[in-house]
Amino acid sequence: MRIDVLTLFPEVMQPYLSASILGRAQQAGLVEFHLHQIRDYTQDPHGKVDDRPFGGGPGMVMACQPLHDAVNAVERMDERPALRILLTPQGRSFSQSMARRFAARERLLLICGHYEGVDERVVELLEPEEVSLGDFILTGGEIAGLAVIDSVTRLRPGVLGNDEALLEESFQNQRLESPQYTRPREFRGLRVPDVLLSGNHADIEAWRRGESEQRTRQRRPDLLDQTGSPGARRRYAVCNAPTPSAHLLRAVAERFG
Repeated sequence: MRIDVLTLFPEVMQPYLSASILGRAQQAGLVEFHLHQIRDYTQDPHGKVDDRPFGGGPGMVMACQPLHDAVNAVERMDERPALRILLTPQGRSFSQSMARRFAARERLLLICGHYEGVDERVVELLEPEEVSLGDFILTGGEIAGLAVIDSVTRLRPGVLGNDEALLEESFQNQRLESPQYTRPREFRGLRVPDVLLSGNHADIEAWRRGESEQRTRQRRPDLLDQTGSPGARRRYAVCNAPTPSAHLLRAVAERFG
């Protein structure tokens, strides 16, 4: 997979893309990251890529020409067609389902907006998919771009080393992930749930499903509204492990069954 990024601040993004899982994925040839400085494509003799907005108002707007020419030039660097993505607060909120769709592509081209935004004619001419990280404002699209790259790259085959781990993560089935524990078994009076130490894989799986359901209901009930049916909720909530959380789950099952 190839990911091209158009940005005014490639030096901000490079360290993150070179580290940890993303760095190893690139070294293994599973993904390519290419950062492109937008200023390299401006025709302005002073290297400007922005100007004052028509109609007045605060701030500056990214100009058409540098972005338009940058996209066309970068796309010619590889024969694979690129899915154009503009990081903007006006876009659709990024989600796990969107990440899976992007991960199925062989090439992405991310445009990191900056200042007060980009000239609307860039959107009209290039027709990128507009993506937002959430209902808040960032200084630029670089942080949002890194979030998209991270989320997408880890979904590519072989990147995590254990692709089965993806099945247990939050949002994979419109559920939050169940609580996780590691050594020691007890810390400051708090013990790991006995079911996780039982060695009974069926009970452990049932506990995890129940905890996932309960946590989703408490923290993100909107996810259940999208996909959860009463029958499914009851099935996930039932747990045979003799722990306090299991009793609570039974109560949830009786209440919503």
